[in-house]
Amino acid sequence: MSLKKHIRRRDFLKSVAAGAAALKSASLRPLFADPAAPAFRAKGLPTARLGKTRVKVPRIGLGLGSRFCAVEDLDTALEILNTALDFGFYYWDTAYSYRNKGIISEERLGMVLKDRRKDVFLATKCESRTREAILREFEESLKRLRTDHLDLYQVHLIQSLADVETLGVKDGAYETLQKLKEQRAVRFIGFTGHLTAAGMAEAARRYDFDTMLIALNHYQERKGDMEGEAVRAAARKRMGVMIIKTIRPRESVKDIAAEDLIRYGLSLPLVHSAVVGTDSVDVVQKNAALLKNFEPLTRDEMNKLTVKLEPFNTGKDIPWMQPGYKDGEC
Repeated sequence: MSLKKHIRRRDFLKSVAAGAAALKSASLRPLFADPAAPAFRAKGLPTARLGKTRVKVPRIGLGLGSRFCAVEDLDTALEILNTALDFGFYYWDTAYSYRNKGIISEERLGMVLKDRRKDVFLATKCESRTREAILREFEESLKRLRTDHLDLYQVHLIQSLADVETLGVKDGAYETLQKLKEQRAVRFIGFTGHLTAAGMAEAARRYDFDTMLIALNHYQERKGDMEGEAVRAAARKRMGVMIIKTIRPRESVKDIAAEDLIRYGLSLPLVHSAVVGTDSVDVVQKNAALLKNFEPLTRDEMNKLTVKLEPFNTGKDIPWMQPGYKDGEC
């Protein structure tokens, strides 16, 4: 199917649902008129330039996965989002798959974004690896989020070197995300993962992504060095590097403070921001205070914390460390 140069947005979305042919020969009008970065307001929070995107983001991003979806009361959830923006936390991280029973993260965000879209750097993720399936997810994400573009669209959960290979096939994930970027339906593209340092590093080396969202090296399988291998590979490509699951060790290590875990992650020299799961206004307020008073850990403090985390690194009874765990679900 051939699309006219000035195709209307709803016609594009119909063609997306139709499948791969829609983008194969498309000459699309940009889905948002101005690709320049909006003037996001950090309101005094420290920021970092997110690699080659050149966008400044708060050093803590708002994680809106399993913890956020566990908040059952809708009014409380919306209060968290609005309060976060009021404090300057404008980097919002969600995914197509983030849900808890009937609660869908993207739908909740859309309730706020319909009025405050210009205030948010909006990042979501696709699960699929083929063009047709990704475009279906993309259309649904836009509807849920009540927007016509994304600031960052990410391939969710790189699982292996074989998965990295799959990204690059014809009509695969990388080609599809690049096309969406070319047509300005998304500003930047990236990938996420927490299973394999080798896979994350290879994805950074092989493709021209803008960002990496990665868990630190605390999986029981110990498949490589996330900090030393994957993060460095992304940095060599000038990618924006964000970390996740920073505070998870609280669940299995006594007497360890969430603040110290976040400070550890933000003290790593190649990390731009930590995306932290947020389930209360109190967490928003505490993270704002942490950033405004932030001081990096010394090397000695980081070494001591690494030793203290050993019980977590070798834990076998934590659900999210087990095979089959899906990020963002409770």
